[in-house]
Amino acid sequence: MKKTVTVLVMKFMVLGVIGSATVTLTGCNTMEGLGKDISKLGNKIENKAEEKK
Repeated sequence: MKKTVTVLVMKFMVLGVIGSATVTLTGCNTMEGLGKDISKLGNKIENKAEEKK
C-alpha cells in the first residue's frame, strides 16, 4: 500500500514539474512577442512624428 501511494505521489510531482515548465516557457514566448509588438508600435509613432516635423 505504501509503495502504491509513493508511486502516485511521484507521478503527480513529475506532472507538476512538466506543467510548470510548460507554463514558464509559454509565458516567455508570449512576453517576447509582446515586446516585439510594442517595439513596432513605438517605431511607427516615431516615424509619424518625424514626418510631421
